Amino acid sequence: MAKDRSYNRREFINKGARLTLGLSLAGVGTVAAVNSGSEKYVWQVDPLKCTQCGRCATDCVLSPSAVKCVHAYDLCGYCDLCGGYFKPGVTELETGAEKQLCPAAAIERKFIEEPYFEYIINEDLCIGCAKCVKGCSSFGNGSLHLQIRHNICVNCNECSIARVCPSDAIKRVPASEPYIIKGDFSQNGEETSQV
Repeated sequence: MAKDRSYNRREFINKGARLTLGLSLAGVGTVAAVNSGSEKYVWQVDPLKCTQCGRCATDCVLSPSAVKCVHAYDLCGYCDLCGGYFKPGVTELETGAEKQLCPAAAIERKFIEEPYFEYIINEDLCIGCAKCVKGCSSFGNGSLHLQIRHNICVNCNECSIARVCPSDAIKRVPASEPYIIKGDFSQNGEETSQV
């Protein structure tokens, strides 16, 4: 004898609601499992691709920008006449604001011994304009470069700077290795950047 499999409307809705809820929970669990195992990514500037266009200062959603100048001290020549500190054509090496290249006075020049000076970046003042980076790269060793500071960056889903970067220097990197350090050298002597 065949069983009567007829449902009334209430039983049909209850079973449908339970099935929908069960599938929803399974889907949420699957998404959570996939996301917990996947690597998180953050935005960063590749210093070997950066052309110092100045858009990091003007196109970041934050003001001032989350992009800051950093100093790779291992590359620095500690020059008396620093192309990243002084404006081009300066004849007297005085530290007055009119002689400094940085519009925000974010670089401190500290005497070490004749003829060496250390240049320290005050990131609170830095606006990410890259003027010092361009000056250092054209005249010195290129020890100044830009990096996105992740304690400031809001990690936009689509970085507004990356969209306008003419050299595609802004890219996603693993959050476990968020900074691209300029100055690492390969075994054949060519400069590389490491995450």
